[in-house]
Amino acid sequence: MSGFLFAFLACLLASLGARDQLLVAQMSARQGQRPGLLIVALFSAITCTALAAWLATVMAAEVPGKAKLVFAGIALVLAGGEALLLAAKKPPAEPTNSLFAALVVLAAQQLTDAVRFLVLALALLTASPITAGLGGAASGVIGLGAAWMMPELASQKQLPILRRLAGVFLLAAGVLLGWRGMS
Repeated sequence: MSGFLFAFLACLLASLGARDQLLVAQMSARQGQRPGLLIVALFSAITCTALAAWLATVMAAEVPGKAKLVFAGIALVLAGGEALLLAAKKPPAEPTNSLFAALVVLAAQQLTDAVRFLVLALALLTASPITAGLGGAASGVIGLGAAWMMPELASQKQLPILRRLAGVFLLAAGVLLGWRGMS
């Protein structure tokens, strides 16, 4: 249970102001709170998180002890880099009403976002991919649900600052973990 809670809290904090959250908020503000958009966003988040947890399971079986620390460190560095470098874009001028297009865009963002890299790192470090995946999926459900219900989140000025702080923390943690794994 503590692994789930740790993954949930870490992923929730890492997802503040994420590209997928802001896109859902922007689309919800523009198109209204369509239940289909929420379902597509949650499906994408849960699927991408499950994929990250599965990848950690495969890697854990193949990678020896200290190398797991290095790979977890690399995942955290990628998470921090994503949070620092890839900011959310302005709302699309003509957003499509297609739920399939929304699914494709959200999945592409979520496959390479900080939360999924964090789930991968936590699953490798704790050797418990199920609880890391469940915690990450639960945080995605909460974050995307909040973005869908409160589209005004997209205009909050504090989110980019919080996002960059999370990125710096994840980057530093990844470097330290990778260093520890190599020594």
